Amino acid sequence: MPSPWGDRGTVTAEFAAVVPAVLLVLALCLGAVQVSGQQVRLVGAAAAAARSLARGDGDDRAAGLVRRLVGPASMSTERQGDFICVRLRAPSAFGAFAAVGVTVTAGSCALGGGG
Repeated sequence: MPSPWGDRGTVTAEFAAVVPAVLLVLALCLGAVQVSGQQVRLVGAAAAAARSLARGDGDDRAAGLVRRLVGPASMSTERQGDFICVRLRAPSAFGAFAAVGVTVTAGSCALGGGG
């Protein structure tokens, strides 16, 4: 007859094996949410910078606006017909994603008055 204590501790061992995996998945999900929020902020900053340039403000003023809204980000501008387009690129705000080289990009265009 098997001992009633023969399986004692198996639930604890299984729990100890599963918890790190669950925590890793949870951390990656939270990181993905953080990067998604960063993407939304970059889109808003790109739109604001494009509008600023379309009004005739200088590149320095538009870059300062981007720095205030999202922090450090590389900005490139381009004229496409009557539109002024801004593209922003920044490293991921989530450290684990940034460590593997994940970058977040966003772009926006604004009507620049045709000149």
